[in-house]
Amino acid sequence: MHPDDLKYHKEHTWAKISGNRALVGITDHAQESLGDIVFIELPEVDSSVEAGVDVAEIESTKATASVISPLSGTIIRINELLDDSPEIINEAPYEKGWIFELALADAGEAEDMMDSSDYARFVEEEEN
Repeated sequence: MHPDDLKYHKEHTWAKISGNRALVGITDHAQESLGDIVFIELPEVDSSVEAGVDVAEIESTKATASVISPLSGTIIRINELLDDSPEIINEAPYEKGWIFELALADAGEAEDMMDSSDYARFVEEEEN
């Protein structure tokens, strides 16, 4: 359901941490809630972001939602495939559907994020 090698944020974003870098995207739960994604406004490369702050916006057939950065750092790369094919997020939110990559300001911030089992419990509690 939720990959074990990722960390999860309460705003339904995930981070795949590798050293002082992290790929970031939205969770499968988030993309299912949004429905068919039709547009994404990607963040700018070289912009600094703080954990818990809006960094991108997703439009779907149901709603518009903010993408919250789960960690602080500098955006070093964006997934340009999403410009022409935002539906990739629906199809593969944990693989090809990543949104941006961060150079982390503090890798220790990830310790405050949830693992896959904690996130599964969080989603279940949120739905009840």
